[in-house]
Amino acid sequence: MTENYTPPKVWTWDKENGGQWASLNRPISGATSEKDLPVGEHPLQLYSMATPNGVKVTVMLEELLEAGHDAEYDAWPIKIGDGDQFGSGFVAANPNSKIPALMDHSGDTPVRIFESAAILMHLAEKFDAFLGKAENRAEMLSWLFWQMGSAPYLGGGFGHFYAYAPFPMEYPIDRFTMEVKRQLDVLDKQLAENTFIAGEDYTIADIAIFPWYGNLVIGNQYDAAEFLQVHEYKNVVRWANAIAARPAVQRGRMVNKLWGEEHEQLPERHSAADFDALKAKAPAE
Repeated sequence: MTENYTPPKVWTWDKENGGQWASLNRPISGATSEKDLPVGEHPLQLYSMATPNGVKVTVMLEELLEAGHDAEYDAWPIKIGDGDQFGSGFVAANPNSKIPALMDHSGDTPVRIFESAAILMHLAEKFDAFLGKAENRAEMLSWLFWQMGSAPYLGGGFGHFYAYAPFPMEYPIDRFTMEVKRQLDVLDKQLAENTFIAGEDYTIADIAIFPWYGNLVIGNQYDAAEFLQVHEYKNVVRWANAIAARPAVQRGRMVNKLWGEEHEQLPERHSAADFDALKAKAPAE
């Protein structure tokens, strides 16, 4: 791969190319192995990993529980580095082979929901929670889908080329840095006049945007806070710190986490009591 690269007339798949996460990507869909998904005792069964898209859903579920809703769930880890997302059971839950996937067994027939925004909407409507005021619904939905359209530039664009590509490349890093900073500026201007993303109510728009842009500005993503000068986006930083302090957010960020400090990892979650075991692992203050 050089600056003088000329695309061939016909592209071919080079399995050895693509950087740290090359094994996650392939030009075909479908299962590569037979592997059933486990099913716990609760109606809601989540299959995920604590990436930003996965954290959206675990935070939502923990927020529902915090608010008193009957939203108990089982969360099972999908180890994407091991290819769990290509097992037959997971592909049945999400034919796109991406986390997260939710199975809702509360009705006569199990319902599958994939794509993180679809899961947030399903849960918000199911429990009539975190949708904001009715007169503000269009604004909330606009920001929810802004996130879905914008995050690929942050994750698959900036994050990939800045942190995971085989070697640094100036053009794509510059291109995606410019776009990420533009997006942060969009958020900063919106949050200059609003407590939360879509107004004064905490909604699924905040829950969706925080794991990507909130984590970025508080220094938890791509080790890029200084490079992006995130301190310049004071309103985004204020908002991100406020959300990060919420107990449900702190719990949700631990679920299906398979890396980092041991006391912050909860690979599987089956009840609120599972968090108690993590407290014993936390270092003494």
